[in-house]
Amino acid sequence: MKHPIRLAAVVAALTLAFAAAPHSIAATAATVAPQTSAAPAHKALLALADQYYDAAARFEPIGATENGDNRFDDQLGMSIAPAKRAAQFKLYRQFAARLNTIKREQLDNGDRINYDILGYELKGLLAMERFPEHLLPINQMDSVPVSLANYAGGEASQPIGTVKEYDAYLSRVTQLPAWIDQAIFNMREGMKKGITQPKAIMISGLPAFQKLVSATPESNIFYTPITKLPASFSDADKQRLTAAYRKTVADKVMPALARLATFVEKEYIPACRASTGLGALPDGAAWYQARVANATTTSLKPDEIHAIGLKEVARIQAQFEVLGPKLGYTGPAAGLPVWVAAQPKFYPFKTEEEVQAVYHKLNDVLDTKLPLMFTLQPKAKLDLRLEPELSRATASDHYTAPAGDGSRPGVFWSVVNDPTKYGSTGMTTLFLHEGKPGHHFHIALMQELNLPDFRKFGGNNAYTEGWALYSETLGKEMGLFDDPAQFFGHLNDELLRATRLVVDTGMHAQGWTREQSIKYMSDTLGYDVVAKSETERYMAWPGQALGYKIGSLKIVELRERAAKALGDKFSLPKFHAVVLGDGTLPLALLEEKVDRWIASQQ
Repeated sequence: MKHPIRLAAVVAALTLAFAAAPHSIAATAATVAPQTSAAPAHKALLALADQYYDAAARFEPIGATENGDNRFDDQLGMSIAPAKRAAQFKLYRQFAARLNTIKREQLDNGDRINYDILGYELKGLLAMERFPEHLLPINQMDSVPVSLANYAGGEASQPIGTVKEYDAYLSRVTQLPAWIDQAIFNMREGMKKGITQPKAIMISGLPAFQKLVSATPESNIFYTPITKLPASFSDADKQRLTAAYRKTVADKVMPALARLATFVEKEYIPACRASTGLGALPDGAAWYQARVANATTTSLKPDEIHAIGLKEVARIQAQFEVLGPKLGYTGPAAGLPVWVAAQPKFYPFKTEEEVQAVYHKLNDVLDTKLPLMFTLQPKAKLDLRLEPELSRATASDHYTAPAGDGSRPGVFWSVVNDPTKYGSTGMTTLFLHEGKPGHHFHIALMQELNLPDFRKFGGNNAYTEGWALYSETLGKEMGLFDDPAQFFGHLNDELLRATRLVVDTGMHAQGWTREQSIKYMSDTLGYDVVAKSETERYMAWPGQALGYKIGSLKIVELRERAAKALGDKFSLPKFHAVVLGDGTLPLALLEEKVDRWIASQQ
């Protein structure tokens, strides 16, 4: 999913990306009054949860937009400013103190889940306070300027179709130069303290920042909305918006984008570190452990996760031994991915439209098969679109959430840089993960459940990505992997998730170099290009990629436990409803919930 769910991608304490107008920290602080003992526990909890979410959403409003909450689309946020960051952590401490005054035993089961998750999120957020993440405000995977540029076409998470929406986007764009200048200031501070990004990922990211620079306002990507002005707008609105966009882009945005591109190329990249992992930075081992805890919602240590990864790689490669001959391959199992990658028959596409047609056909097939496995499905539709050109070079296929008000569907974005190099073997498993029943069934459904906003628009990576990876395994039961090539694609993608456990912990906790990671991934997966881009992704987002496999393994374990305990009474649709029915949960809470369900069925 996109970092946002690409974002996502959604690490609860790291991607509860949400935020603040310059006045909002003080305004929110004024609402943080001590709870009175007379307030019922239920009412006090919901009030606290709403205030917490509102504060978080104002602090990082782009994250709110990515997660389907469009109420803050006119705000950019300045979460990277040290003073605002300090004020936000002060708020979180106040929220945690208030939560501790609410008597959990007075809450019903649903409220106890909200209580426990709010406590978990606050603990995770506060654990990050000591680590200067604001000194690393951009990388090749995501940055505010590129995210905002991707909204310009009006087809992504931020809608641009009404006069109000045009004004909201212009408001955000107007705030971009101040964000850029703060980011440059922060990076210079990081350079002084030895806290910089690895040089390799900034070299990879530089072209995206350079593409944002334009010769004229009219050719600038942030002027794009004006090229799509609806005919229904009044002449007065058309003239006002055209003049305002042109002036803002020409006078403020273009100079700021040029400053950023020049700074990254001339100052920052030469000063960036040659080391690879987070562990190389001051306090880096603790920093990485905090990210691991947030990404996996467990207390697993990096060395334990590394060992799990190696075990999973070996298990999957053993299945290659059986599958290889069915594809016409007779060599050693570990060489199967390299062999498949060299077969022209697995690259059948000549156009983007041909790629999209396969996904549309698969979507139709799933509409007939998924009702047998799911009684609980979202009402929101799933749309299929191509990734915008600006971000294709560094993006991965991903999902974005529907609008909370139902005005925009969930979207599966396919990234097709060169159709002739788009492999067909992984398409089924990819769509099961990023489309349905993966991210769409979980994230779209979350917005339709009666949940507080902090849960409806938030989440954690282990459940979010763990569910999506578990969803891939359902393809076998649906007969979608009867084609050996598609089953290979499934196993190879699962192998990618297993190698992530090895190389992410290898780089950030065991001193692996970027080159060591690329070689391991290339040897294991057989895809040189993916090995480079994936390695650099894990460098940019330490720990984020661990949630997939750790979460998936837990859901598989819980399903096997339930099936064994219930025997003939086990119902797969009911199990899926239990897993999805309360939205995103930390893995320990999910396990408790499934165990209670098993007991109730017995």
